[in-house]
Amino acid sequence: MEVVRIECAIKNYHWGKFGCDSKVAQFAKSNVQEFTVEEGKPYAELWMGTLPTGPSVIKSSGMLLSDYISKNPACLGSTILNQFQEQLPFLFKVLSVNKSLSIQAHPNKKHAEELNRKCPEKYGDPNHKPEMALALTDFEGMCGFRPFSQFQAFVRGVEELSAVIGEDAVKKVNDTQLADLEGVKSAIKQSFTCLMRCESSRIEEQITKLVGRLADVSTDIPCIDDSLRELILRLNEQFPGDVGIFSAFFLNHMKLKPGEAMFLAANLPHAYLSGDCIECMAKSDNVVRAGLTPKFKDVDTLVEMLDYTPKAMEENIMSYTQGEDDSNVKVFQPPVPDFAVHSIQIPAHQLYNLTTENSASIVIVTAGEGQIPSLGEINAGHTMFIPAREGVSIQTSSDMTLYRALCLPQI
Repeated sequence: MEVVRIECAIKNYHWGKFGCDSKVAQFAKSNVQEFTVEEGKPYAELWMGTLPTGPSVIKSSGMLLSDYISKNPACLGSTILNQFQEQLPFLFKVLSVNKSLSIQAHPNKKHAEELNRKCPEKYGDPNHKPEMALALTDFEGMCGFRPFSQFQAFVRGVEELSAVIGEDAVKKVNDTQLADLEGVKSAIKQSFTCLMRCESSRIEEQITKLVGRLADVSTDIPCIDDSLRELILRLNEQFPGDVGIFSAFFLNHMKLKPGEAMFLAANLPHAYLSGDCIECMAKSDNVVRAGLTPKFKDVDTLVEMLDYTPKAMEENIMSYTQGEDDSNVKVFQPPVPDFAVHSIQIPAHQLYNLTTENSASIVIVTAGEGQIPSLGEINAGHTMFIPAREGVSIQTSSDMTLYRALCLPQI
């Protein structure tokens, strides 16, 4: 079996970046045959994998990657075959975000099976959907519940927030001690549940009041800094009067620098806000939404499933390890068996050998130029499928950055 170049599916969701501002569009110029960027069109996602709604194809033959794997299951390697039978367990993506995605969470494996059984029209498969985002540009999102001290300050200092969570929740927040973790989680859950179940007319009324105050630069709300002020005003421009705007008081406002990552475990509330990233996820489409979306919101399921543990923003930034035998590699390995990602920096004018792995992998070039003997020239946007135990040599002509999705043995 040999390394093959793959052509990937493009998704033009409304929240994507427009034209050449989008990394998805930039990469698609190299990736997709006869592709032309339209400046007035949003380019949101580039899918690398075997999901039927956006399958990759082998460039030389036009065969679906999924069909190639079915005909050659040994190409997946022992790490995948021993756990996932003859299926590629991950979907690899590039995302270019211009407008906030929905505030959402994903069920764990057992819960996904229950939701699929009870409501297959809303939850179309029985798999969990952990995700990892690695920033290509400055990348912004919300992830996990804020430290409780911050939330207490918002409840005490923002009258509109107090109005939508109600007197009982306000009292519980004010009376709960920081050292009482179970009490803290209970107070956050009660407050978030009250917010999600608040009448839409009341939500809209309080957002209008809050936005009016924040839009007046002379208004000083001590607990709201400039960054949070800007975020709330921006979200209201994108989704006027939406309940999700108040989530900015609950969730950490994440700002990742290029190369930084965050892991979105089961039941962790999150939303992508802006920027370009590499994303890797388990092959599933199970999403429970909370706001910033016109799509179906399953409030009862959401408020019961969430992890209400508060954490500092820094705790949501994912750590990495250096490759054991290769200092060019950073290994991002989440606590799930479905996927891991290698971030690889290769200097210019170097003959570089990718590590051979017991797992099939998908690689995308995000910067630089070089050559692979069997494939010819490669540059930003080129993607390839590497069968397990297959070696790949790259001769770089400039500094090169690669991202590689694969499965690794669990630590």
